[in-house]
Amino acid sequence: MRTMLKNPLAKAGRRPRMTVRLANHYGMCFGVRDAIRKTLDAAVDEPVTVLGQLVHNPVVDAELDRAGVRRGDLGAEVTEDEDGVVAFTAHGVSDRQRQRWSEGGRQVVDTTCPLVHKAHAALRKLAAAGYRPVVIGQPGHVEVEGLIGDFDDALVVAGGADIANLPERGRLGIVSQTTQPVDFVRALVERIRAERPGAEVKFIDTVCAPTKDRQEALRQLCQDCDLVVVVGGANSNNTGALARAAEQLGVAAVRVERAEDLRPGWFRSVSRVGVTAGTSTLDETVRQVFERLQRIAAGGS
Repeated sequence: MRTMLKNPLAKAGRRPRMTVRLANHYGMCFGVRDAIRKTLDAAVDEPVTVLGQLVHNPVVDAELDRAGVRRGDLGAEVTEDEDGVVAFTAHGVSDRQRQRWSEGGRQVVDTTCPLVHKAHAALRKLAAAGYRPVVIGQPGHVEVEGLIGDFDDALVVAGGADIANLPERGRLGIVSQTTQPVDFVRALVERIRAERPGAEVKFIDTVCAPTKDRQEALRQLCQDCDLVVVVGGANSNNTGALARAAEQLGVAAVRVERAEDLRPGWFRSVSRVGVTAGTSTLDETVRQVFERLQRIAAGGS
């Protein structure tokens, strides 16, 4: 007869040691890394003013502050007599804004992610072919504002309820904010086609590869976790999308910006914790979160 061994921790009223696992793909993408490098390099020689938040991460903000980088307003009046250069953020800007600042006499550093440039090119191509520009994304987000900024008739679709704002006929040319969940985008495009059968719908997939990699890695992570810690800025769209995706997969998720944000009480009844991070999160921040989770797992804080 087979004898079942009892867990000695159960007798002592303690739970087994918590395990912590990193996603296969997580954290900062090349576009964000290049944007930070370009800005810091420029700041070595002369004052730099970033027109907005370079990337949506407060840890990066603090690093830029230490380097003396200032923050300005993309919509501000352009004046030639101010010192230093201005930098467009990694999220991109419209051609109208690009031209306004360039012709205003200011030297410009463009840190726009190349994959955001591709989204702009895709939307211009659709508009040139006679399609009405439609962007699937977060209304008011700086990347979305940049995409629609050159098209007075552009429309933004955040979800199914916004389909009512689309014309029932005509030609609709759709792209996506680069950090949207790709499954959500594809499902929404199909819903638009179903609810606007009288319209010709052309879709170009502009969700970026790093975002797709992190979303797929999250799906794999959730198969073996009770809770997922998502590291990134509170206003980061792709960080929020990762947390929502985990919850949709039936796994609890918590969002933190730094290791100090972790609360040991969150993990009292958890045995398997996964860690992922948004595309604007520094590797150092992820490492610090991971190391603190290991200390919590060992009974520390």
